[in-house]
Amino acid sequence: MLKLSPQKFAPELVSTMRSVLNVAVDQIDAAHRTPATKAKMAERILRTAAEGVTEAQDFITVAIEEGKQPAD
Repeated sequence: MLKLSPQKFAPELVSTMRSVLNVAVDQIDAAHRTPATKAKMAERILRTAAEGVTEAQDFITVAIEEGKQPAD
């Protein structure tokens, strides 16, 4: 899989990642919807994109998985 630097993300991909983060946050337990957990989910989306993933559903899946455990 192609590794991408965050500086190389296309504007469309950045827009997709931003949108799916909000979708994913809406799907986790309300008690976990803190700024810290949202940041943790965003980091997971960025790491996944850096691995070359570009599909919105893949981002949602990994973000929800990350959001199942609240940030410390």
